[in-house]
Amino acid sequence: MRRVAVIGAGMTLFRRRLLETGKEMCYQASQMALAEAGIELTDVDAVVTGSAPDAFDGVHMKGEYLSDGAGGVGRPYMRVFTGGGTGCFSAIAGWWHVASGLADICLVVNEEKMSSCHPHPQTAFGHIWDPILERPLKPNLIWIFAMEMNRYMTAHNIKKEDIARVAVKNKRNAVDHPCAQLADPNITVEDVLDSEVLAWPVQRLDISPPSDGASALVLASEDIARRYSETPVWISGVGWCIDSTMWTNRDLYFPEYVARAAKMAYGMAKVDDPRRDVDVVEPYDPFDYKELHHLEGLLLCDKGEAPKLTREGVTERDGELPTCPSGGLLGVGNPIAATMGIKVGEIYWQLAGKAGKRQVPGSPQLGVCQAWGDLMQFSSVIVMRA
Repeated sequence: MRRVAVIGAGMTLFRRRLLETGKEMCYQASQMALAEAGIELTDVDAVVTGSAPDAFDGVHMKGEYLSDGAGGVGRPYMRVFTGGGTGCFSAIAGWWHVASGLADICLVVNEEKMSSCHPHPQTAFGHIWDPILERPLKPNLIWIFAMEMNRYMTAHNIKKEDIARVAVKNKRNAVDHPCAQLADPNITVEDVLDSEVLAWPVQRLDISPPSDGASALVLASEDIARRYSETPVWISGVGWCIDSTMWTNRDLYFPEYVARAAKMAYGMAKVDDPRRDVDVVEPYDPFDYKELHHLEGLLLCDKGEAPKLTREGVTERDGELPTCPSGGLLGVGNPIAATMGIKVGEIYWQLAGKAGKRQVPGSPQLGVCQAWGDLMQFSSVIVMRA
């Protein structure tokens, strides 16, 4: 198995109702990643795309639709889809193309255009439920996740203000991100607690915004990476795991599937003590409680301990465990699959020393990113080294 490095990354603005089509956004992100890597599209051996439901773009077979904008025409091409987990899983798919020897350079492009889904992207999820057991209840994603959030808070006696601190931290971090949609330097815990209740305990400022956007990565084999880049960042471990779709059969206070994916990735990367070794982490944060949930699932703290780390400043950009220094989905935006740019892309930029105003102090050497998807059941994890 060959070593694989990230040598370039790019992402568009994250916004609602961008004028560009999904194809155009793919092209923009790809060009930025190729330019940073110092290569041309003609150098690329294979292309992987990732995206969430076809309904968001208003087309069917979205992978085929995006292929020319993503540079897939005339070369091996595939689309992967694991819901929100695509934000890391598409990079894993690109990794195995290069690690296996099938490609020397793989371009990974993720896209989402949620503004095309009317009246709201939430409507696209009306048909993901079991038609016999669940659909008669008329569930939606917010109240399903509200149940998970409530169970997490109840199991560990967590106060709502401790969760609100995550939204405050990430929206403030996003002020330094040039692609951010909902950066806010002045937001307070009180603002979050006073925002509209959607399904208790979820309030409006607990949730990341729907977004349009695209992101891209250039993955290369070791000899290619050293030829083109002075700061390659190595993918040293990958992991993924899926749980049952039956959320009623699981205790939602802890994401066991995240822990299993993390153990797989840490084992491959030979990370014996992630709490000691990890310098920066980008967990998936579509809701503020999910950052805490996922920090625990990534085995970076004990169950129920993540709120304390946030309260004590450990997860601040200049803390002992910088968490979502990009601003995360809560601050930068949530074009589901395209969040690869603020997960894998951000860890690449941090470890390469290219994060600008977002750069965490010191010289981080080991980073972890994670994405989460489907019906509270799938996680993908990547461990990266400078």
